[in-house]
Amino acid sequence: MGLALVVFLPLAAQAQTTAAPIKIAMIEGLSGPFGNTGEAVFRNLIWALERVNARGGVTLVEAPGVVAGKHPLVLARYDSKGQTEEALSALKSAIDDGARFIMQGNSSATAAALIDAINKHNEREPTKRVLFLNYSAVDPILTNEKCSFWHFRFDAHADMRMTALMEVLKADQALKSVYILGQDYSFGHAVAREAKRQLATLRPDLQVVGEELHPMGRVKDFLPYAAKIKASGAQAVITGNFGNDLTLLIKAAKDVGFDGKFYTFYGNALGAPAAIGDAGVGKVVAVADWLPNVQNAQSEAFYTAFRARFPKPADDYVHMRMQLMVEALAQALDKAGTTESIAVAAQLERASITFSSQTGVMRAADHQFQQPLVVGVMDKLGAPGVKFDVEGSGYGFRVVKTISAATAEQPATCRMQRPSGV
Repeated sequence: MGLALVVFLPLAAQAQTTAAPIKIAMIEGLSGPFGNTGEAVFRNLIWALERVNARGGVTLVEAPGVVAGKHPLVLARYDSKGQTEEALSALKSAIDDGARFIMQGNSSATAAALIDAINKHNEREPTKRVLFLNYSAVDPILTNEKCSFWHFRFDAHADMRMTALMEVLKADQALKSVYILGQDYSFGHAVAREAKRQLATLRPDLQVVGEELHPMGRVKDFLPYAAKIKASGAQAVITGNFGNDLTLLIKAAKDVGFDGKFYTFYGNALGAPAAIGDAGVGKVVAVADWLPNVQNAQSEAFYTAFRARFPKPADDYVHMRMQLMVEALAQALDKAGTTESIAVAAQLERASITFSSQTGVMRAADHQFQQPLVVGVMDKLGAPGVKFDVEGSGYGFRVVKTISAATAEQPATCRMQRPSGV
C-alpha cells in the first residue's frame, strides 16, 4: 500500500492534559514527483492546528463516546505517493485509525475518487461517518455534478480562478495570441475548457494559436513543448500546471528564449520564480486567494509569523485558505459540541470566517467556499508593492487586481443529496 502514517500533536497540545485529541487525516502525496507540494500543505495545516491548540483546542459537550471539555486537534499524515489507489487505501486506514475528518487537495482526480468512496462509506457505516475538507482540488465538477453533503471545498475552483485571471488578461490589449497548455487529467481539462470559453466571450479578438495537454508528473524535459509554444508565435501561455510540471515548463521556456507572459494558477511558488529569474519580471501572472504582498498590517503580520515558524526559504509556501479551512472546522466543532459528522457538517455549511483581514463564507447549496481573490505580477524584491519575495528568490508578486467574492462567485449545478432529516 505504501502509505506512511505519522501523527503530529502540535507543541501547544502536547503540554496539556485535556480530553482525547480529535484526529484529522491528511491524505496527500508526500513522496514522488509532487512530494514538495504535499510537504508544503503539511506545514500550513500543522501551523493552523498549532494556533487552535494554543487557545485550548475545541470544546465538546457531553455526548455518547465523547468526553466533555477541551480537545486538541491532531494531524495524521498518510502518503498517497500521488496515486489515487494509494489515496483510497489511505482513506480506509485513516478511518480504521479513528479519523473522522479527511483533508486532501493536490489532485482533483483523487478528490473525486475520495468523494465517491466517502459517500459509500458513510452510507454503509453511519456510526463512523467522515467529512472531507478539500483545500486545493479545483475541478469545478467537485461542487457541481459530484457535489456531496460530506465534501467541503475551501479553494476557489478553476472557473473562479480563471475569472480572476481574465480580469487582468482582458485588459492587456497588446496581447493578440495565446497558447493553452496543461496537465492531462480532469483539472487540466477544466482549465483549458474554461479558458477557451471565457476568451471567446471577453476577448474574441484574441487567437488561440495552440492547445496541448501533457502527462501529469511524468514529463522530465519540457523543451519540445516550449519550442512549440515559441514557434506558434504565442505572446502568452495560460496554464494550470503546478509543482515540477510548472517549474520545468518555465525553465524550458526560458531556455528556448520564449519572451511571452505566463498566466498561471500556481506560478507564485515552488521554484517557479527562481527558475525564470529576471525574464519573469512583469510577465508571470498568478491568481491566488491571498499573496504575501497584500498591503495591510494584518496580512503582513500573518506572513511574518509564518516565516518565523518556518524560516527556511524553501519552506516559504503559505496559503491563507488552509488557515481559513482549519478555523472553519474548529468553529464548527465548537458550535456543534460534538464530532458527529452531520452535526459538524450542518455548522460547516454556515461557516463564516474572518482571519487576518481575509473573510470567507461557505455556500450551503454546493459547499463551495466564497472568498475574494487576488492577481499578482512577478517583480523584483524592493520594487513598489513587493516588500516580500518568494522562497528567498529575490522575486515576489505585486498585487495588481483584487477580485471580490461576489465577482469570483460562479453559479452551481449541484443537486445535493442530504441525509434524511437534514
